[in-house]
Amino acid sequence: MHEFLKRRRTLTLPYLLQIALIGMLAACQTGMPLTATAGLPTRTPTATSSLPAAEASQPPTAVNPNPTPTPEQPVRVWLDPALPKAITEPAAGWAEVQIVSDAADADFELTYTNQNPAATWVFALVAPFDTVLDEVSGDQLRAFWQGQADFPADSLVMSGSTLAALSASLGKPTLSVQTRLAEELVDAAWAQPSTWAVVPFEEIQPRWKVIAIDGLSPLHKDLDAASYLLSVGVGLVTPAGAKKGESASLHASLLQVLPPSNRLPEKLTTVVLTGVTAMVRATAKEMELYGITRPADEVGALLREADITHISNEIPFVADCPPPRWVQEEGLVFCSDDRYMDLLREVGTDVVELTGDHFQDFGPEAMLHTLELYDKEGWPYYGGGKDLAQARQPLKLTHNGNKIAFLGCNAKAPGYATASETNPGAYHCDMAYMTATVKQLVSEGYLPIVTFQHVEVYQWEPTEQMAQDFQQMAEAGAVIVSGSQAHRPQIVALDGGSLIHYGLGNLFFDQMGWFEDSDKAFIDRHVFYDGAYLGVELLTVQFFDYSQPVWMTPEARADLLGRLFTASALR
Repeated sequence: MHEFLKRRRTLTLPYLLQIALIGMLAACQTGMPLTATAGLPTRTPTATSSLPAAEASQPPTAVNPNPTPTPEQPVRVWLDPALPKAITEPAAGWAEVQIVSDAADADFELTYTNQNPAATWVFALVAPFDTVLDEVSGDQLRAFWQGQADFPADSLVMSGSTLAALSASLGKPTLSVQTRLAEELVDAAWAQPSTWAVVPFEEIQPRWKVIAIDGLSPLHKDLDAASYLLSVGVGLVTPAGAKKGESASLHASLLQVLPPSNRLPEKLTTVVLTGVTAMVRATAKEMELYGITRPADEVGALLREADITHISNEIPFVADCPPPRWVQEEGLVFCSDDRYMDLLREVGTDVVELTGDHFQDFGPEAMLHTLELYDKEGWPYYGGGKDLAQARQPLKLTHNGNKIAFLGCNAKAPGYATASETNPGAYHCDMAYMTATVKQLVSEGYLPIVTFQHVEVYQWEPTEQMAQDFQQMAEAGAVIVSGSQAHRPQIVALDGGSLIHYGLGNLFFDQMGWFEDSDKAFIDRHVFYDGAYLGVELLTVQFFDYSQPVWMTPEARADLLGRLFTASALR
């Protein structure tokens, strides 16, 4: 302390003032209590700073507790213009990315690819409806695509979008593939000999016949899309330098944006229409001998598989129906034993048509008893009923979003159709009412199916009156018009977006060998998707006894289809 005071005497006043100012600043910075010593402020230290005096005197730097992050560049995605609108429209609203118009500016491309797809697009190989061939192999189609000539068609037509999709899956095609506008494809194929097409599944229409590939058809409910040659993926093409985590995250986000496919099972409905069922006479006799459900041994699985199986049963059930005979000696008055309901159960009956000639054979009591049996099973019916009001009422069904309505009548002399205000029976056709009802159903969003019990002719061609009545229903808006009366196959016609089949032949009835082709018949499998009618598969059966239809051999089927299309003269 002594030495310090000696040195202090030599200090000049300005220098002392500088020291005083530094001390005051230090007091402000450190918060030390001030005391008075010899007229100058001094400090009683409470802590020792490790900072040099000059550094401790600098004002502090402000720190923002909520820093603003540097904005990141959004992932840029280019949408392949060859993709369908069902892909590009939802992708355009993809919030997690920036959609760019130039592929060169993109980080990812959304396009056709089978590498880690986010959606699967299903296409169909199709030919004009009057094509006999049912199937090709995948190897045949691949070889034709690559330029080899061994193929049933000479050329394929398709839209540019479809070409882009198949090129991603099969490679670039040969010159045998031509592009057309989607709306021109049907006319182009029908106009050019031996020209087939490839179309997206949802663009199948009644004028096309879908050709199976290796036994797989997109019209079948059990299609394994992963094994089907014309299934093509849609997804992100990932650049080589992209981070794995970024690609996986973007793919997961894309799954939430895109529809999984253009072929969703929950939008598909199959309806099987059949010809005459009459479990009487020789058919019933064989059922008694070989088993009541034996007629369904071959065709039962397909009938059960349909979403809606239609049966036109002409015969009333009678609890004490007389035992069947091989030949009905007493005339054409028929009944079925109640036990024969087992056959209708076995085939998975969903809808019963009651327009048949023989529904009234055993009188009102038998008809009402028959209706009670159907009601007990929960099977709706149409074309007949307990009275006129019920008999002419359309049957409305909704399945997988498809609104389908059945309407039917008996077009023969009134004596076959006895429904009145007070009597049960089949409904006699009033064509003005039928036309108005079909139009009303269309206005309500239904796809009408009209079935007739019309006059019976044992030839391919319908009568002039039949043709007029069937075509009137198609023009009113029915998508399917089908004849339930025929005991042999009859021709088909295409009327706009409608299919007319004048007669299918027998399903369960004993007329084998009675007339030309009365041992043959069709079972028509119709396909609906997302509120539209796509078309029909004409399935063919043959009888080798009086009760059991069996599937035709490929040779017999080709012969029958060839004669059907020749007689139908669709071109």
